[in-house]
Amino acid sequence: MIKLEGFHEYFLQSVLSDSQSRGLLQSKAFFENVCEELISIGDLTKNYTEAEYSKKDIPIVYGYDYDEERLILTLLVDQFFQEEEIQTLYKKDVDVKFNRLKNFFIDCSNGLYEKMEEAYEHSSMAYHIYQLYSKNKIEKIRLVILSDGKATASLQELPLEIISGIQVEYRIIDIHYLYKVYLSENSGGDFDIDINIPCLKISTLSDEYESYLSYLSGDAIFDIYELFGQKLFEQNVRTFLQFRGNVNKGLKNTIEYNPDMFFAYNNGITATASAVELDENGNIVKIKNFQIVNGGQTTSSIYASHKNSNLDVSKISVQMKLSVVKDINKQGDFVSKVSEYANTQNKIEKSDFFSNSPFHKEFKQYSKSTWVAAVTGSQRRTHWFYERVKGEYLNEQAYFTKSEQKQFELENPKNQKIEKTSLSKSENSWLQIPYIVAKGKQDSFAYFAKNITNQLEEDNLFITESYFKDSICRVILFNEVEKMISAANWYKIHKSYRAQAVTYSISYLSYLIEQKKKYLNFNLIWEEQKLPVKLNELLKELTEKVFEFLINPPEGNLNISQWCKKILCWENLQESGISVVIDEELLISSEDEKYTKKEEKKSKKLDSSIEIESFVIRLEKEKWKELLSYYSKEESRFSISQMQLDVLNKYSIGHLIIPSPKQSKVLYQLYDNALDEGFVFE
Repeated sequence: MIKLEGFHEYFLQSVLSDSQSRGLLQSKAFFENVCEELISIGDLTKNYTEAEYSKKDIPIVYGYDYDEERLILTLLVDQFFQEEEIQTLYKKDVDVKFNRLKNFFIDCSNGLYEKMEEAYEHSSMAYHIYQLYSKNKIEKIRLVILSDGKATASLQELPLEIISGIQVEYRIIDIHYLYKVYLSENSGGDFDIDINIPCLKISTLSDEYESYLSYLSGDAIFDIYELFGQKLFEQNVRTFLQFRGNVNKGLKNTIEYNPDMFFAYNNGITATASAVELDENGNIVKIKNFQIVNGGQTTSSIYASHKNSNLDVSKISVQMKLSVVKDINKQGDFVSKVSEYANTQNKIEKSDFFSNSPFHKEFKQYSKSTWVAAVTGSQRRTHWFYERVKGEYLNEQAYFTKSEQKQFELENPKNQKIEKTSLSKSENSWLQIPYIVAKGKQDSFAYFAKNITNQLEEDNLFITESYFKDSICRVILFNEVEKMISAANWYKIHKSYRAQAVTYSISYLSYLIEQKKKYLNFNLIWEEQKLPVKLNELLKELTEKVFEFLINPPEGNLNISQWCKKILCWENLQESGISVVIDEELLISSEDEKYTKKEEKKSKKLDSSIEIESFVIRLEKEKWKELLSYYSKEESRFSISQMQLDVLNKYSIGHLIIPSPKQSKVLYQLYDNALDEGFVFE
């Protein structure tokens, strides 16, 4: 596993690459990268908003976040050293920054927004904080410093403070913290639950996991969620739906009127862990890397009932099935399957299990096999690296020699690394849903997952090489527009709402082209790996017009960030009459586009059929007999139909010499499913 120093070097190189590809200052790229990481692990919510505020050219705050469930306000600033060697972060350095954040909150609570000019993100931030404070909706304030340095030992424990009757917590997210996040994402979680509960160990024949039955009191659930928040659910398929569904209303009513019946009425919690500790009496006293994979609504309902409605939850008991996954490398797949089979209380969309979607496999395959044309005089061809799992780019190099690592980075440059959440932003922008993208990466990705899942259900040949190339071109388009806006003189005046201007500009370009019943010729971008000059000039004009539209919202929409999250904002832009001249050389006809897609799918279908038939025939007959034995077991019958079993039986005993394409597909699917279920050939 990579050491701290190696992670630091990789992290800084990633920031530099992000900075160059998006036209950002490195400090800005650093701040955004860290915040996105904190959102993904539950340290920040999707309400997080960037909003830079300086006083006499001294940076005070770079962004804020509000946890609506736990009523926690977070203010963020950074200390970015940008040095090759890991720098030390001393107490005297952080005290100054913490004091500035603290004074900023006090100023906001006293109406600082009234002294600020409207149409700036920091004005919206100050107003939002004032509103939260005035309505007594802040129970805790977190003042957070983000740094690529390493905090001294004296900064490991920072005392709490009370300001205006509100508890203030000081936190430092340093390079060591980010390193631990990386390790936890690639080898399991990184927190323990101290508890004392009786349990019954369930005998299993599996060497991969252990199972326990136990229960948690309502108080214990409240305390655990209060301490860890969304971290408990980072691998869960469902986010809390609040008290909108019938299940949640029922939960609240039971908590309030029949708490002694809660255990009987509720299905309980399904959880996983990497290890547990038992005392001499056989009670569980510690749960390592606790994850709730089913029961998120139960947990959040109990928490919200006590937190928001002040209901007594001490009489509640919730049953818990706890699985301890011994092999940490299989934990992600195990959790995903438990989630899929256990989540039945409310309707779960298939897109909620997108981590198992064939989209990732196919998109990854194209990213490895599709070479980017050599450009700008270079003789070396490269790939766009699709990072399906966070940290995959770094993990792939973990055991490389120096020369192998250099070769890998030459063929997979850091500025051609693409994450699934970033892909969702560029795709959704072109799909003309900027109001979803404006809500942040998490909401954008959720929509993207649902859309792709629906597309694949309608057409399993949807993901082609042409789709891959066009998607990469949309990523290039997104990055170039972001860089263009960052460098624009009109943007430097405001330094606000760049993210909103990017997605709305791209969506509006897509809309204008669609109105012409044409398609953008993405091949022009793919061949040069940059925007054509005519498209670049067009976008310079369009982005300024769209930006002016966004910062002049209708009356009653002072908070521009929130206005951009509404579909009405997008509808108003469509009706705005903003126009630009789109050169016909940039476009292709709808007939040409449809023909290209049809030919791609035809080619893919042929390739897939031939590959499957070839695989089935090449696999030794003995292995097909092993599969027949596996599927013939009584406990496996639920996963195979009689027709599938019949085809497998006939091929295994030689009654099918050469299976048909349809039979080959059945056989291959059985082979693939068995491996997913943990089957191993002898």
